[in-house]
Amino acid sequence: MSLTYVLFGTSSDIAKSYVRYLAKTKPLSHVICISSKPNDFADLPIKVTSLYCDYSEQSLKKITNKLKTIVTSLNQVIVFNGLLHYDNHAPEKKIEDIDANYFNTLMKANSLTPILCIQAILPLLSHNTPCTITALSARIGSINDNQLGGWYSYRASKAALNMLFKTAAIEITRRAKNTQLVLFHPGTTDTKLSKPFQKNINKENLLTPDFVAQSLFAQLQNLSSQADSNNPAYIDFNGQPISW
Repeated sequence: MSLTYVLFGTSSDIAKSYVRYLAKTKPLSHVICISSKPNDFADLPIKVTSLYCDYSEQSLKKITNKLKTIVTSLNQVIVFNGLLHYDNHAPEKKIEDIDANYFNTLMKANSLTPILCIQAILPLLSHNTPCTITALSARIGSINDNQLGGWYSYRASKAALNMLFKTAAIEITRRAKNTQLVLFHPGTTDTKLSKPFQKNINKENLLTPDFVAQSLFAQLQNLSSQADSNNPAYIDFNGQPISW
């Protein structure tokens, strides 16, 4: 069966692994890869359409218009975009470390961009076609789970993402009743995002992008226990629910 996958942020390591896994398991599908950086999936035995997007309002409108010309419905949408650190800016250890530019940059990357991606694909959703829309959240975005403090900007950006998805789920239930929203915690994965913090992680707890991609794929196939039209599923890589 041919399915349509729309993946945002496909320059990430987890996204690349996800595309490769789709090529193995769903070779008849159409995968639309959206990124601000070049994608190189030409060698994969699956139909891949690569689209450029810088996530500005104008660029996302172009994505919407392009999608309308190449697909009629969507089966799965995943937003892989996310940011934790850059240059000399890293997660805060104390209140004095809070920096307005760092805070605003993470809020844009981790909260605003994912909901704008939903805005871009919204015209392709319908009551008729089941679809999942997923963003990479984090356990650290849970208010109830916060026992350590610190990491103000990252925590806030993921908590904001969770609230945006919760709010969108209520609206999308009315507009596309067979669409389920998902917030997925990938765990500590061996990617650039986690590199500066891996020294504090036991090797057995450091996950590979391939493992996380396969876990994400598996969880999205089995959402029945998490299904709630007015609430996103908020789950980790083992499929366990995370407290809000």
